[in-house]
Amino acid sequence: MIDRNHGIGQMNRRQVLALGTGALAASMTAAVGLPTGRALAADSVNTLTQVRNATLRVNYGGVRFLIDPLLADKGAYSGFEGSANSELRNPLVSLPMPLQRIVDVDAVIVTHLHSDHWDDAAKTGLRKSMVIFAQNDEDAAQIKQQGFTDVRVLTETTEFNGVRLAKTAGQHGTDEALKAMPSLGHVCGIAFSHPSANTLYVAGDTIWNRHVEEAIARHRPGVIVLNAGKAVMTGFAPIIMGEADVLAVHKAAPKATLVASHMEAINHCILSRADLRAFSEREGFASSLLIPADGESLSI
Repeated sequence: MIDRNHGIGQMNRRQVLALGTGALAASMTAAVGLPTGRALAADSVNTLTQVRNATLRVNYGGVRFLIDPLLADKGAYSGFEGSANSELRNPLVSLPMPLQRIVDVDAVIVTHLHSDHWDDAAKTGLRKSMVIFAQNDEDAAQIKQQGFTDVRVLTETTEFNGVRLAKTAGQHGTDEALKAMPSLGHVCGIAFSHPSANTLYVAGDTIWNRHVEEAIARHRPGVIVLNAGKAVMTGFAPIIMGEADVLAVHKAAPKATLVASHMEAINHCILSRADLRAFSEREGFASSLLIPADGESLSI
């Protein structure tokens, strides 16, 4: 288990316990003698599964959450116009597990309404009575118009079934990008806390900035999920985190385990898992960074 509060060794605290088939994670786990696969699945309470893109399944404090569901089949949508590799169709890859397994949750969190975080397949594939958390009243109103009957607005003190969900701020690109592309709009992250678990901070679609720095200082998370695909709109700096942003987060929270998400699934995400791993090795923080494959689960 990732644990920064007990003296059980650096590798045990920082490395992945893989439920999936990622060779890197499996080799790291084996190296420290930790349980893998089904043995871990039976023992774990708090887990994070990288589904695809920014879609995560989080089992936390006894509650099952789905974050930012992108549920369409591979190639269902055109690439984002005016972005890198726009000729490619999204999603670039298939879902790694059956849809019913993905949507079998207690609540859904939608950090913002961009189509790679809340798509038409999610709107039709989720039951209309599902508890949906939105970042603000405007997003909540749109989700209600789509037929969902239990839509709630996140705050800094939201609680759900004993889990605290604290909304955090973010910025979906540089000031220049936001001025030129107002449709990038508002985004949020979430800090999860529960007495039985490490604080988990899912930063959402943001670059490194004061909002992220302040969230880390306030919540002191043990595990931080970063959307690290380095998405590029033509003519602008990346609108989500890339290598330098991930390093900045590590420097701000050197004891935290970082988890890279939002990679290799959407046309404009130009940073590969292999390149981010190589960068972390060169910069000396690879032992603090987990880069799960789609379908892979981590104990948190």
